[in-house]
Amino acid sequence: MSDFWVFGYGSLMWNPGFAFQRRSVATLAGFHRRLCIRSTVYRGTPEHPGLVLGLDRGGMCAGVAFHVAAPDHEDVLAYLREREQVNSVYSEQWLPLTLADGDEVTALTYVADRNHSQYAGKMTVLEASHIVASSTGKAGPNRDYVTNTVAHLRDMGIVDATLEEVASMVSTL
Repeated sequence: MSDFWVFGYGSLMWNPGFAFQRRSVATLAGFHRRLCIRSTVYRGTPEHPGLVLGLDRGGMCAGVAFHVAAPDHEDVLAYLREREQVNSVYSEQWLPLTLADGDEVTALTYVADRNHSQYAGKMTVLEASHIVASSTGKAGPNRDYVTNTVAHLRDMGIVDATLEEVASMVSTL
């Protein structure tokens, strides 16, 4: 097995849960971050799904790239598949990223599957906020997921205007 890169754009940025050698801010072209996945396990239940982030077509997404050493390859890949593929709502893809230093790498990336029943598509900030404010799953309240993601994006100097709006609105609900 060889070393590889993993792209995080949501909770993987602040809670990767796996061993890595290097971490870098990175940009992915052709996709953007969106609350478009109905979470029936981690941030919601089948009866009351929450919303989590997915990569959806178009635009650009800034996030974090993690470099995984070859000896950790199998363990990290197994961990990510267990975590990210619990309902097979993401398509596992190897996509090109640009790291903060300008280097280009190919990274394992989890992209929203628009054909999956849990794909929520585009919704208004108000709709998303109500879902996030009222949902909880085995990983905790949906609002914590959104506020943690916004806080970590801010720490990296990344502004996601829509996610910021949802977080702001959730705090008032």
